[in-house]
Amino acid sequence: MSTDNLRQVLAEVEGKKPTQRVMAAINCLEEDEVTFYGYTAGWLSRWLDRLERLADEPFEEVVYDEHRSGRPSEISDEQYNRFVETLHASPEEVRLDAPAWSVALGSSLHRRRIRC
Repeated sequence: MSTDNLRQVLAEVEGKKPTQRVMAAINCLEEDEVTFYGYTAGWLSRWLDRLERLADEPFEEVVYDEHRSGRPSEISDEQYNRFVETLHASPEEVRLDAPAWSVALGSSLHRRRIRC
């Protein structure tokens, strides 16, 4: 993997994480002092190993992470829609004693809605 190849990939890559990964690899190959972009040295080592696949695979399959669906929602779509509708009203309109929404008040309402 050469810096010229990585610069070509960098010109085509989109997104913060993939861009940082490619830039970190270029930085590692060109500089004595490596910038990790907030990542650990172990991460950089694994990432450089992963970039070696560029010799045989398209950059899209190497640079981007596979989609992860994440944890299932704790509330139904209907409950979520009711929650969002409630947040569009003032707290007083939904019989809460508060002049404005806050994170704590919204979280409290959210927890109550889940139990409904």
